Amino acid sequence: RVSPTATSTPSCCQQHSEEVCESCLVKTTLTAENAVEANKLSNNYKFGFKKWKSHVTARPWEDRSEIVKELYSDLNIVRGSGGSTLTCGNVLYLLLFGWWLSLLYVLVAAVMFITIMGAPYGRLCWDLAGYFLWPFGKVIQKVEVPKSHQACEAGVGESSALLGGPTALRWRPRCWLGTGYWHHASTAVWLCLGYPVLALAHGLVCVTAWLLIVLIPVAKLSARATSRVLLLPPERVLIRPLRMTEVPLEGEVILCCYRAANPYYYKYAVDGINVFAVNLLPLVLVTLVLGYVDSPNHLTGSAVKFTLALLSIMPLSYYIGMAIASISAQSNFAVGAVVNATFGSITELTFYITALIKGSREGNRCYAEVVKSALTGTLVGCVLFVPGLCMVIGGIRHQEQRFNSRSAGVSSALLFLSVGGVFAPTLFSKVYGKLVCGECHNVTQNPLGHYLCHNCHFDLMDNNGTLYYSHVQPLVYTVSILLPAAYLIGLFFTLKTHTHIYDIHISDCHMPGHHHSAVVHWSRWRALVILLLSTLCMSACADLATEHISPILTNSTISQYFIGVTVLAMVPELPEIVNGIQFALQNNLSLSIEIGNCIAVQVCMLQIPILVLFTIFYPTNFTLVFSDLHVYASMFSVVLMNYIFMDGKCDYFQGTVLVMVYFILLAVYFFAPSPSGC
Repeated sequence: RVSPTATSTPSCCQQHSEEVCESCLVKTTLTAENAVEANKLSNNYKFGFKKWKSHVTARPWEDRSEIVKELYSDLNIVRGSGGSTLTCGNVLYLLLFGWWLSLLYVLVAAVMFITIMGAPYGRLCWDLAGYFLWPFGKVIQKVEVPKSHQACEAGVGESSALLGGPTALRWRPRCWLGTGYWHHASTAVWLCLGYPVLALAHGLVCVTAWLLIVLIPVAKLSARATSRVLLLPPERVLIRPLRMTEVPLEGEVILCCYRAANPYYYKYAVDGINVFAVNLLPLVLVTLVLGYVDSPNHLTGSAVKFTLALLSIMPLSYYIGMAIASISAQSNFAVGAVVNATFGSITELTFYITALIKGSREGNRCYAEVVKSALTGTLVGCVLFVPGLCMVIGGIRHQEQRFNSRSAGVSSALLFLSVGGVFAPTLFSKVYGKLVCGECHNVTQNPLGHYLCHNCHFDLMDNNGTLYYSHVQPLVYTVSILLPAAYLIGLFFTLKTHTHIYDIHISDCHMPGHHHSAVVHWSRWRALVILLLSTLCMSACADLATEHISPILTNSTISQYFIGVTVLAMVPELPEIVNGIQFALQNNLSLSIEIGNCIAVQVCMLQIPILVLFTIFYPTNFTLVFSDLHVYASMFSVVLMNYIFMDGKCDYFQGTVLVMVYFILLAVYFFAPSPSGC
């Protein structure tokens, strides 16, 4: 399999010269299958917006493995020896679908026999009842009717009203009844009484099996039975056990299934879209309908609507990333940069801005605190949890993994700078702010004794806000200008002066299919339409999430800090976490680490300055002053990450350390009291 890979070990150099081998140790080599994929990597990876999604081009069929080829088969391939059919997946099919589907066919067969005219289809349903009870190891063929059976029809010239096949003599009560009337009457009875019921049942099986993903072969089985088998004339359908047939078979094979379940269907894609994203798309429609039609919460409560809105963000972020990658792959660098800069962080910014607007309208400072918690949670999660989880999972397969410490050092330097810049106003306020407490109690009954104070915070609005407006606010604006400038300098470093660190080239391996022209899944216009529609739906889901989060914040016993740093921070990043895990399993840990680092850098150097810029034009309660807990958690996470990544190699133990530290911080947030203003 050839895919974008990060090569930082000597193994990458076995196919190259000694000179190239030395360079492999100091640079990350990204290998693309074709020019389109290389352009996507150049316009996404080197620009800094690493939205790692599926390939934007279709891989040549001959380059795919036999496992992947089996996923896309139409269940009409007969193998000489299929092995035992008694598997866990087949038994699961019997328990979930087989028994009641077979019973339904028996009932329909009885109805067809009662009508007399539908007797041929009744016999077919009786045979199919046994087939769908246990379809494994059996074959359904479309056979030709022998000419001797067509003698009665020579003068009539009738054919099947379904698929044009002649009606066999054996299905008619008598040859002299073989007129067109019998044909049309039998077909009409079947289409009115039998086929709709069975089509509805197979449709239910198809949808259920498709949603379960591993049972997609059952979905294909039901779909093919509905569209092919049930529309054939009865005499054209032949059902036989596979052991009684010879390979190759005579006649067309319609269905031949060996396994009901296949665990590799998580790789399945529809028009370049992963099956998980396809299955989650109806969730977006359900969320929008419930959210805007059931505004008074008659059908569902706010907690359900908030959960649905949050889950709907995952497939939408996937589609946005795919659209960005598709447009960048088919455009020059300038267009790719504009698209990335405009839509790269649209998922998070949409939610943050809608939350700040709602908090400003209601005069509730809790929304601003939740946004700060989500920003900190994204930073801590992407620095600790994402690379740590990738190390653990990748370490299960690979004893020791190496990565390009030079490229990781660039991201780490930017991360140090961004964290220092973001928390500079907070540290400034701690030094010059005035400590104000809500209420204090003398615990010693002595005027000069000890006092116990609650709800203490640094007041920046003392003396009519002189400290904030004259000192803190200008510092916030200065930092918001310097951070994006530093980000641009980092881009100039990787794009112009030190491009050798990120070497992107088209694979020159001599494997079949590499010389085929690239077939793009989505055209530029299609990707643009999907991008705009996904962004619009994302805005609607973010609006619903902020609309229904208020009861959760006010009625929940869990700290608002914990809700922000977990649910609101990490759910939108789940597609990126999955992509990082996939690269770690392929021993491409450099890309897994870069995913987390880049998201963290985007939070500090792009998202926060944009939020500050937004507050200039639309005043909100958002100020760039964080609580002590956010400051300590973020700085400790960045220091620990740089210590772990210092030597350019890691294993599952180091990943476990990062994950454990992340969970410890989550426990701290869980038991922390709610922030002031909530």
